[in-house]
Amino acid sequence: MGPEGNERLTAASGAVLFLLLFAEGVTILFIRPLLSAHVFIGMLLIPPVALKLGSTGWRFYRYYTGRSEYLAKGPPLLPLRLLAPLVVASTVAVFGTGVALLALGPSGRGLVLGLHKASFVVWLAATGIHVLAYVGRVPRLALADWRPRAAPGSFARRTLLAGTLVAGTILALTTVQYAHPWLHGGH
Repeated sequence: MGPEGNERLTAASGAVLFLLLFAEGVTILFIRPLLSAHVFIGMLLIPPVALKLGSTGWRFYRYYTGRSEYLAKGPPLLPLRLLAPLVVASTVAVFGTGVALLALGPSGRGLVLGLHKASFVVWLAATGIHVLAYVGRVPRLALADWRPRAAPGSFARRTLLAGTLVAGTILALTTVQYAHPWLHGGH
């Protein structure tokens, strides 16, 4: 995939994540009554997050291994390149601790819950800056593959994005039951 297709896939996955993360944010505001929804959306997010990390990782790999078309496109702005490791690390930490909380149940309330909350705060700040830097370009790029005369590879990118949502839905449906101990006795 060339840099233009990669950019469209990254933007489309970012747009999907923005919408799902907004819904996840609503559940945080009302966490007790919406804990099952929080878990469901959190697990649904994992495959699209992996897609976004993969598409940005691909650009990073292609640029730093000297692929001419990626070199011609150029790197992201320096402040965003410096921020990227924090965005990635905090994303992995938020989702990793969230999955750990499900696996451990309410017994993971102490340290793991603290790490989940702390990593969320770091993630929110780092990702907020990242989103603000790209929000102006995302709609045009995200919709590019859905136009009647979309660029080559658009079907594959749409299928990949849809596949992550299907995989996320299956993951969420099969794991939401692990929120049960938290709902009943895990205060």
